[in-house]
Amino acid sequence: MATITKGLDAKIRSLPDNAKLALVDSILMQLDKPDPEIDRIWAEEARNRWKAYKAGKVETVSYEQVMKKHSYR
Repeated sequence: MATITKGLDAKIRSLPDNAKLALVDSILMQLDKPDPEIDRIWAEEARNRWKAYKAGKVETVSYEQVMKKHSYR
C-alpha cells in the first residue's frame, strides 16, 4: 500500500492546481454521501425552529448585533 500511495502522491504533485482541485472535489463527493435520515432530522429541526420563531418563543438577535459581535475590524 505504501508503494501505491507514494506513486499516487508523486502523480498528484505533478498535476496543475486546477486538476488537483478537481481531484479533491471528486474524492469529497464520493465520501460525502447523503443520508436521508439525517436530512429528515434536520428538516424537522428547521420546521420546529421556524414555528418557535413565528410563535415568539425564541429570543432573536438583529443582523447588526451579530455583525458587530463577530466583526474582526
